[in-house]
Formats: sequence, structure tokens, C-alpha cells
Amino acid sequence: MCGRYAATANPDELVEEFEVDQDRTGDPARSILKNPQSPPAGTPDYNLAPSKQAPVVLSRVPRSGKPTEEYSGEPAPERQLRLLTWGLVPSWSKDVAIGARMINARAESVLEKGAFAKAALSRRCLVPALGWYEWQKSPVAKDAKGNPRKQPFFMHRADGHSVAFAGLYEFWRDSAIADPEDPEAWLTTFTIITTAAEPGLDRIHDRQPLVLEPGDWATWLDPTMTDRDEVAHLLAYAEPGRFEAHPVGRAVSSNRSNGPQLVEPAGKDELDGVVDPMTGEIIGGTA
Repeated sequence: MCGRYAATANPDELVEEFEVDQDRTGDPARSILKNPQSPPAGTPDYNLAPSKQAPVVLSRVPRSGKPTEEYSGEPAPERQLRLLTWGLVPSWSKDVAIGARMINARAESVLEKGAFAKAALSRRCLVPALGWYEWQKSPVAKDAKGNPRKQPFFMHRADGHSVAFAGLYEFWRDSAIADPEDPEAWLTTFTIITTAAEPGLDRIHDRQPLVLEPGDWATWLDPTMTDRDEVAHLLAYAEPGRFEAHPVGRAVSSNRSNGPQLVEPAGKDELDGVVDPMTGEIIGGTA
């Protein structure tokens, strides 16, 4: 699964890279956090965790009225950058707590699952990131409790470009708020789609985010593209060899930690029974 990632670009950079028509990151948006988000939503965050608001690219048809209305054919969809909450809350949910269990959706079953199927056909999005974290269980080293030691890794594109996770988004209406124009009446959430990890990365974790290439962005984002076979084709996308991975310090395991130092490679003296994802060699300590 993908449970943490680094989103380090500012909105103006994302507007340019993702050819966004409207920067809506300044719009009022409901948050489910009890305390103010840190770092503030829309600013560089090297340890973005579920329940936080994050920049997401999506396409919507300009219209008046409720955001759940169906596409009417005119005018053309506009590409937007918005702040959405990580952890998808289906429109039929009684409360927002379900989002904690829906931070990821499996590419292999997303078209079949009731919580994701409708969104997969018309509410698709891209989640920009510098890269993502996964924790590798050591086959030889144990922690203080006798469990396999977990080593965090950071995965990123080898070419240095941004990562674009395939995602889905949903609108949830709070029935306790009578006025539909009140920003607090609506919670907009997203989930990141995962797929089987490619060779090498599978030595870290058996799953990885589905990352789409720029040539597929327009099709994926198009809310008028509801062809099931075409969506399934994009969900099956794979191109091994695009990513590099390196172990990082254990500070990233705390959601209170942040800053560019989190993505820096860990020193060899910090490694204990870590499996090199490229060679399979065991590095450090008890090897």
C-alpha cells in the first residue's frame, strides 16, 4: 500500500507541469483534522499522511449547482488543481470515519468494488508527488520486540520528474448542514490506486502506486471518458524501470517529522539487515 508520500511542489509549479486551467487551492475546503495541518495544506510536505489535505489534479465541467450533477455535454471539462482530503469517503457513507480505511484502492478490483466503481468511471484524478515511502521488513534483523525490523525506503522517478499517482475522488454531503453553499457542507476526498510492485521494488513491498505517464493524463482525467475497457486498460498500465529506491532515516515513521532531510539516503551505519532492492544483497549489521 501507499501510506506516506512527499508532495514538495508549490501550486504554481503544479499548474505549469500538469497544464492546469484553474488553481482552486485557495478555495475554502472542509478538513477533518482536529488541529491545523502542519505544514499548511498546499505547501511542501515531505511526510504527507492520510487525513491531510493534498494537491490533486482533476477535470470538472464548469456548471452551476451541486458538484454531484452529471456531465451535460457542454462546456468542455476544465483541468483544476484542488486541495482534497486523503482517504476516500463514498457519497453514501453515514460519516467520514470510513476514509481512514480507503486511502488506497487496488487496480485489479477497483471497477468491481462498490466504494470505488462509480468514481473509477467518472471521477478520476492525478496525485502529484516527489515520490513515496514504503517500509521493508528485514528477513534477518529484529526490533526490540522481536518483530522483523522495518526499514523505510523512498521511491522516486529516476529521471527526476514528478510522480503522478492515479487516483479517484468523491464528494460527501454532510446532511447536518442545511445550506449546500456552505463549504463545510461538502467534504472532497481521494484515494491512491495501487498495483503489483515491479521487480526490484517488490523487495521492499509487494504493492506500489499506479503511476501514469503524461501521455495518458488527459484520458485518465477526462470525466466524459466512461468506457470501462479503456479505464481497465489504464489501470493495467506498467512500465518497470522508471523508479529508483533508497533507504532513508527512521524519522519519517513519525508523522510529526517533516522537511527535505526525510528523503535523503540513510547512512550505512543506520542499516541493519536491509535488502538491497536491486541486487537482493543484505546490507548492514546482522547480515
